[in-house]
Amino acid sequence: MKKLSIVLAAIALAAFGLVACGDEAEESDDETTAAESTTEATEPAETQAGAGGAGATIALASPADGSFAYDQTELTAAAGPVTIDYDNPAPLSHDVVIEDEQGTEIGKTDLISQGTTSTKVDLQAGTYTYFCDVPGHREGGMEGTLTVD
Repeated sequence: MKKLSIVLAAIALAAFGLVACGDEAEESDDETTAAESTTEATEPAETQAGAGGAGATIALASPADGSFAYDQTELTAAAGPVTIDYDNPAPLSHDVVIEDEQGTEIGKTDLISQGTTSTKVDLQAGTYTYFCDVPGHREGGMEGTLTVD
């Protein structure tokens, strides 16, 4: 009986150690994400210029309820390097794909749920389409237009 108690205590401590390590990393990531989201929310919604000629950064998000939508369906940016920061707080996975007028994919974020991701593309002046490529999401309305001057 004493050996069983020792073994169970060792297993419990090991499990606690693993959970504690995992939670610290997740909490750290969550704090960073929350800070980034707060910063993005206070900046202009369409195009935010980067510093030092680094290009533009566009903040794009989806609603927390997982609906097939982006918070903006029309974006603008200056020609050159453009970073798209995407925030998906929903448990349903989404991504952002950018395609040119010929329908050629030129950039794509990771497929994410409850997190943030980004992609950087070099864009020429013109009109681009962005959408979620999860089957049925684009058809459900998860699409927008990016105009580059």
